[in-house]
Amino acid sequence: MSDWWSTPDLDAFLARAATFLHSRPAAHTLPLSVTDALRHRGLHAFGDGDPVFGVLERAGTVEAVFVRTPPWPLNVTALSESDADALAAHLAAEGHDPSGVTADQDTAAAFAAAWQSRTGATGQAGKRQRLYRLAELTAPQPSPPGRPRVATAGDRALLARWFAEFAEAVGESVPTDAGAWADARIAYGGVTLWERPDGTPVAMAGVTRLVAGQVRVAPVYTPADLRGRGYAGAATVEVSRAALAAGADEVLLFTDLANPTSNALYQRIGYRPVADFTVWEFTPADASDASDASAAEVTATATP
Repeated sequence: MSDWWSTPDLDAFLARAATFLHSRPAAHTLPLSVTDALRHRGLHAFGDGDPVFGVLERAGTVEAVFVRTPPWPLNVTALSESDADALAAHLAAEGHDPSGVTADQDTAAAFAAAWQSRTGATGQAGKRQRLYRLAELTAPQPSPPGRPRVATAGDRALLARWFAEFAEAVGESVPTDAGAWADARIAYGGVTLWERPDGTPVAMAGVTRLVAGQVRVAPVYTPADLRGRGYAGAATVEVSRAALAAGADEVLLFTDLANPTSNALYQRIGYRPVADFTVWEFTPADASDASDASAAEVTATATP
């Protein structure tokens, strides 16, 4: 019998998994922030498909979890090869067909190998990401002209447009209601704008809600014609400072390892590496045609 248990019931999942998730807030930032968003925005916040949640539990102790919000890749906490294989068997037996998997690089590779072996699917390692944790916040000098401002309802159209542009820039084709995203972030002050002295917004930095003492900066975006002027760094510093002032014990963010500019920027302002993650993409065995995935150049990476 499998030690994996799964359910579509978010409350039932959190009743079993909350203590485990809170035990390592940085390593578990994705399932923490995703499930928190589902609690506040509804189960279809990330797509039309029904989410499913799972727990690996032995002798009453939770050892790992997964969260799946179709059409996004499966997210899994750290697993051994044998537990990754057991999860692949469990999901295949229940008829699930994840589009991919996101996890620390060893777990992602182990699950991808197990999934391909058990289902005949093909897999390809895609985006490589690095999780950073804020150590000592250091504002870049000189700061660009202008000031920070928390986005309000009057900025809704701008935030929705920039979020859609951000998704396109990082190569995310997953359908998302940009207006609903903007509404959700505005509701808790979750986006800081950097604006020029004349009041024109030139960059944004978002942050997830505080949960388990951690927040994650996401997304960070500057329109293409305004990049290279320090706006993104200034906005990130301000949203990070605000998160600390609001009581966050850990401020985190992801970057795309293919983008040396963003990795260097975040390290200059005080972020330090925690772990590397990989996104694998799967093509079902019965797919009639294989398609080539192309990676877009990114200026900031964030997983919802």
